[in-house]
Amino acid sequence: MACLSDHNWPASLSNQLTDCVSRRGEQEHGADTPAFFSADSMKFEIERVFPVYAMGSSKPSAPLTAVASDLGDPIWDAVREEAKLDAEKEPILSSFLYASILSHDCLEQALSFVLANRLQNPTLLATQLMDIFCDVMMHDRSIQHSIRLDLQAFKNRDPACLSYSSALLYPKGYHSLQVHRVAHTLWNRGRIVLALALQSRISEVFGVDIHPAAKIGDGILLDHATGVVIGETAVVGNRVSLMHGVTLGGSGKEVGDRHPKVGDGALIGASTTILGNIKIGKGAVVAAGSLVLKDVPPHSMVAGIPAKVIGYVAEQDPSLTMKHDATKDFFEHVAGSTCRDAKATGQCPESKDSRL
Repeated sequence: MACLSDHNWPASLSNQLTDCVSRRGEQEHGADTPAFFSADSMKFEIERVFPVYAMGSSKPSAPLTAVASDLGDPIWDAVREEAKLDAEKEPILSSFLYASILSHDCLEQALSFVLANRLQNPTLLATQLMDIFCDVMMHDRSIQHSIRLDLQAFKNRDPACLSYSSALLYPKGYHSLQVHRVAHTLWNRGRIVLALALQSRISEVFGVDIHPAAKIGDGILLDHATGVVIGETAVVGNRVSLMHGVTLGGSGKEVGDRHPKVGDGALIGASTTILGNIKIGKGAVVAAGSLVLKDVPPHSMVAGIPAKVIGYVAEQDPSLTMKHDATKDFFEHVAGSTCRDAKATGQCPESKDSRL
């Protein structure tokens, strides 16, 4: 079991893993240097600086065969360094930062601790939740890969996100997405009741409702996230950005495949409603407040109620640039198109002044 086991992460990962296991074997037979920290981080000696947080932290029952910091995980390294600096700037947060980040061996453990403490209630204890999250994350390479790509997406695309550590600790969009990934894995393992229980807690705590059967890709941004609803048979591709209030819903009481399929790199604006088993093409942009009831072509921009194609975008992945503001040219284009359509159907009478 490993904190970071994706074979596509640093080059020569297998060699580093072998070296790591060898070093641990030496340490178990009397070496003086603890395995928890690298030589540089040992100089900081955080245990002597930060008090132990009241909640403590639970560790996986099985021993780890590798630690993210030993494997050169750049995102985890950045999270730790940022947490150290933040603790120096705000000593009142030192216990919180130690318990949430600095006391853990890797990103998976830290994220499990953060999620467990956010979702706990009197009958669903943080220690129980952390065991569930750790068990899934530490054994699933795809989740290990996804949580890092999602963290990078929040850091790169959200200008309000100042650091990797803040992306890990605070945004409910990131947290709800990662709990969904765990719930989705449990759903696929046949643990339906537990998966639905996690969905319910996500909805109660974060105001985000994602069915555990929904399939969501990597590098996802749920910006603000409040009011996001994603149905059971929905599919969201890689590198997609969804703003708050987005609904990927069904169009009736039918069963089976009934929810939207969103292509890679799409950008879905705030308060957009997309209904039915329709396709949002790769690299498409859906303007805020739109109601989408039919397929959207790749790399097109749609807007309105119901949504219509109003143009095409040059970016391969508009989700990465986050350019979805309505300019003057946009409004003039929409107004002109609407008027022309109305005149063609005889529903746009000329003004009184024009008849004088």
